Amino acid sequence: MHFISLGGFDTHTNQNKAQNRLLGIYNDAIDSFVKDLEDNDTFNDTLIVTFSEFGRRVKQNAADGTDHGTANNVFIIGGKLKKSKFYNEDPNLSDLDDNGDLNYSVDFRTIYATILSEWFEVDDNEILDNSFGKLKFI
Repeated sequence: MHFISLGGFDTHTNQNKAQNRLLGIYNDAIDSFVKDLEDNDTFNDTLIVTFSEFGRRVKQNAADGTDHGTANNVFIIGGKLKKSKFYNEDPNLSDLDDNGDLNYSVDFRTIYATILSEWFEVDDNEILDNSFGKLKFI
C-alpha cells in the first residue's frame, strides 16, 4: 500500500487560480498512473482512492476563497470496480445545514467499510469498532 499526498488545496484565498492549477496536476498524475497500470497489466490489481480530509464551504469568503466545510468528494478508480458512477446525490445548494454547508448523502465510513471488507477482505467491524453499511462498487 502506498500513500501519496498532494498538498495546497486548503485554499482560503485566491481559490480559483490555485484550484485550477492543483486540479490540473491531480488530473495529469492520475491519468498517467492509470495509463501506466494499464500498460503493465496491473490496473485490475490496483484500487486508487483519493480524498480530502475536509470539504469546502459553499459561500465564498472575503479573501476570494472558501473555508472548511462539510461534504466532499472521494474518487475511487480501479479495473475491478463493478460500475463507474457517482454514488452520492447531487449537491443541493438550496438545502444546506445550519452552518450553511452542504449535507452529505454518503457517510465516508461506509466507503472505508466497503474497501476494508471487499478489497482487503478483513473484518471492517473490528477495525472501525462499529458496523457501517456497504456500497456496491467493488
